[in-house]
Amino acid sequence: MSTDGETAPDHPYEQGPVAALRRVAFLMERGREETRRVQAFRNAAATILPLPADEVAERVEAGTLTELPGIGPSTASVIEAAVRGEQPERLARLEAAYAGPLTQGGRTLRAALRGDLHSHSDWSDGGSPIEEMAFTAIELGHEYLVLTDHSPRLTVANGLSVARLTKQLGVVDAVNEHLAGAGFTLLKGIEVDILDDGGLDQTDEMLAKLDLRVASVHSKLRQDAAGMTARMMGAIRNPRTNVLGHCTGRMVMGNRGTRPSSEFDAKAVFGACAEHDVAVEINSRPERRDPPTKLIELARDLGCLFSIDSDSHAPGQLDFLDYGCERAEAAGIEPERIVNTWPRDRLLAWAAKDR
Repeated sequence: MSTDGETAPDHPYEQGPVAALRRVAFLMERGREETRRVQAFRNAAATILPLPADEVAERVEAGTLTELPGIGPSTASVIEAAVRGEQPERLARLEAAYAGPLTQGGRTLRAALRGDLHSHSDWSDGGSPIEEMAFTAIELGHEYLVLTDHSPRLTVANGLSVARLTKQLGVVDAVNEHLAGAGFTLLKGIEVDILDDGGLDQTDEMLAKLDLRVASVHSKLRQDAAGMTARMMGAIRNPRTNVLGHCTGRMVMGNRGTRPSSEFDAKAVFGACAEHDVAVEINSRPERRDPPTKLIELARDLGCLFSIDSDSHAPGQLDFLDYGCERAEAAGIEPERIVNTWPRDRLLAWAAKDR
């Protein structure tokens, strides 16, 4: 698997203004810049994408780019430079600041990853359309990406009802049809909320239609240890569960502040994961670093499988896998125990089998 944007051209602006704008947005997301500012560049790319190249060039010469909807002075300057075959100044700064590996460690393991099992689109609380997430995954060398928007109870994240998820599955089919021959598959998934009683926040009929399911706790994170343990064990024992997502729910940094780990019997929970063939997620978001190192080591010693996931909410965050790979390598996790090093067909067979 190629990494760190290595599949991107050495000079994206030479492919035109749309490529330059997308590269600017990607690098801003990689650097965890404000979503609103990033979106301006993605919106500008969407505005000029359908326009003939001659019209864009004429507007550059006439100085009328900003008359187009969604084009402001900052995005116009990127377009103007790219049309003239020059590197935009903003892109040069971002390349210097954010291009290249995000970590020093984990490089061998990162190269072994074939895909990512946890990602979000603008159908729930992500910032970009499904197709943009897929295009970026291809550019990064992914063989597959699992789309895992939230389930209905998580209303704050615009979780998907049965009707909306059904509609989304049709969109995934259309994206895969469009990308046929690219050596890539967008897989159907969900990040399903673990309910208070250990059930999963989606109908079993709907869950059965998906390729893979990540189950996570998002509410009552300060529940007592006995209750949280029982809740997580119920989800792990559910035959539809494939991956236990960000198991402690902690936040160690970021604009949402910090949050302590939930309390639960980790030995019992990870033992159940090993017994029921559920992978423990190593969540790669830098503000999560979940599980903590000591729990990764415990899950390792108990024989668990793992999934290293970006939990990306924007295309540029797909590269967060670097952080998870560094942690997994430091903990001595063998690549064979990481399910997203597996070929797509092996992954799907594992995710579909009865437990």
